[in-house]
Amino acid sequence: MARGGSARLRLRAAAAVAAVCLSAACATTQQVAAPTPGPGRAQPGIAWTACEGLDRSFECAKVPVPLDWAEPDGQRIELAVIRHLASRPQQRIGSMFMNPGGPGQSGVELVRGGGADFDAWGGGRFDVVGWDPRGTNGSSPVRCFPSEADEARFWQGVTFPSTQAESAAYQVKATELARRCGEVSGRLLSHISTADTARDLDALRELVGDRLLTYTGLSYGSMIGQTYLNLFPGRTRAMMLDGIVDAVDYTTSAETRTANNVSSADEVFAQFLKLCQQAAPGRCALAGHGEPVTERVETLFARARRAPIPAPHADPPGTLSYGDLQAATFTPLRLPLTWPQFAADLDAAAEGDASALLTSARQLQSPAGFSGATTSAAISCVDGPARVPVARWPEQMARFTDAGRLWGTVLGWWLWAPCAANWPADPAGRYAGPWNAPTETPVLLVGARYDAGTPYRNAQAAQRRLGDAVLLTLNGYGHPSYQVPSACLDKARVRYLVDLVTPPPGTICEPDRQPFG
Repeated sequence: MARGGSARLRLRAAAAVAAVCLSAACATTQQVAAPTPGPGRAQPGIAWTACEGLDRSFECAKVPVPLDWAEPDGQRIELAVIRHLASRPQQRIGSMFMNPGGPGQSGVELVRGGGADFDAWGGGRFDVVGWDPRGTNGSSPVRCFPSEADEARFWQGVTFPSTQAESAAYQVKATELARRCGEVSGRLLSHISTADTARDLDALRELVGDRLLTYTGLSYGSMIGQTYLNLFPGRTRAMMLDGIVDAVDYTTSAETRTANNVSSADEVFAQFLKLCQQAAPGRCALAGHGEPVTERVETLFARARRAPIPAPHADPPGTLSYGDLQAATFTPLRLPLTWPQFAADLDAAAEGDASALLTSARQLQSPAGFSGATTSAAISCVDGPARVPVARWPEQMARFTDAGRLWGTVLGWWLWAPCAANWPADPAGRYAGPWNAPTETPVLLVGARYDAGTPYRNAQAAQRRLGDAVLLTLNGYGHPSYQVPSACLDKARVRYLVDLVTPPPGTICEPDRQPFG
C-alpha cells in the first residue's frame, strides 16, 4: 500500500472510531452504463449507479433484502452498497467485501474514503465492496427519536458519569433511551443481529456473481466473518480478519462482552507511558519534567478525580471531569501515530489547561457520538443480551473497572447500560455458535500485540476455535493493525487475498514506524 494512501486511510479511521458513526451513506445520481465485463466478471445483479462526488472507479446502489430472513417474501429494507472497481480488470478475480466494525460503522464510507488503498490489498484484482449493515447509516438505520432536535435535547449536557449522583441519573437516561428506541424503531430492533447481517452478506455475494466469498473484516467486522463462516460453511474463498472479536465472549452476555471490550486498554496505556519515557528528548511532551512519566500522568488522573480541570480554550470553555478524561483516551489509544499529540494534550492538562482533552471527549459525548453508541448497542444487545438489570449498575461498574480501569465505566455506561435497561428486542434470531466450521483455505487472522480495542488474546482464541486459521501478529500497536505501516503485513495481505497463501504459523511482522520514532 502506498504510504500516502496509508496515511489517508489511518486519518479516516481516526474520524470513525469504535461505535461512533458520523458518516453518511453514499448517494446515487443518474444511471450510468455498466462496465464492460472483463475476464471472470459476472454480469451484475445489482443496479449500480454513479456515486455523487466520486469518479467513475466507484459505483453505488441500494439493495432490497427481507427485514426478516425467515419471511423472505415479507417486509423489505434497503442496504446501501458501494464498490471500487478493480484497477486491473483484465486480471480480476472477483469481489472483496469489507466491513470496518463498530458495530455500526459505515462500510460505504470505508470504501468511499479508502477504496484505492484497499484495492492495493488485493493487488488491484478485486472490486472492493462495502455496505452499511442493516440498522446503520444508509441501511434502514435504527432511530430512537422522531427528529434530530429531539435527540439533541435528550443528550444535552450528558457526560460519562464519574460520581454516584451522575451514575444514578445516567441509569434513568439509559432506561428512557431503551423505551424511546422501541417506540421509534419497533420491529427493526429484533432483526439487526450479526446473523441477519451475515445473511445479507451472502445475498450480496450471490448478487455480484461470486460463487465463493472473499471478505476482509476489521474489528467487529471479524464477528460478521466468524458468523458467516459458520452459518454458510463451504461458501468462503478467502477471509482475512483484523482486530479480532472473541465470538464466545461477545455472544455470551452484555456483561461478558463489555468486560472483554475494556480489558486491554490499561496494558496499551502502560505501553504508551513506557514508550514516552524511553523516547528521545523532545519526542514526548510528558517526559523531561523531573519526574517519571507514569507519576506525572497518575497525578493528573488523581487531580481530575478530586475536581474538574479548567479547559479555558475549549469551544465553549469548560472543565474536564474524570469521566471526560477517561473518554479522551478512547480514540488515541487505538491510533499510535497520534501518540505524540496525545502526550502533548495530557501534558497541557497536567500544567492546568485541559482544553484539548475536553474537545476530544466532547466528540464522543455529542449527540452524534451517543447516536453511534446507541446503534452499536442495538446490534450487540440482540447478539448477546444483558443478564443483569441496569438497576444493579454499582456491582457491574465495579466488575467492568476490575476488567479495565481506564475504560470500564465509560463502555459500561455507553454500551452495557442500554442492553440492561429492558432493551426492546427479541434475540431469538441471533447466532451464538459453534465457531469451528472448517474452510478449504485457512482463515487469516491479524492481530497487533498491543490492541486497545480488541485484546490480542481474542485472536489467539479465534485461532484455536476456527476449523482452520493462521494467526499473523504485528509486534506493535494499533486497532486494527493497519494503523501503522508495515511492509511485512502489506506483502502478507496481498499474497493471501490473491494467491490464497498464508504466512507460516507463528509469523510476526514488525511495524515500519514506532509511535514516538
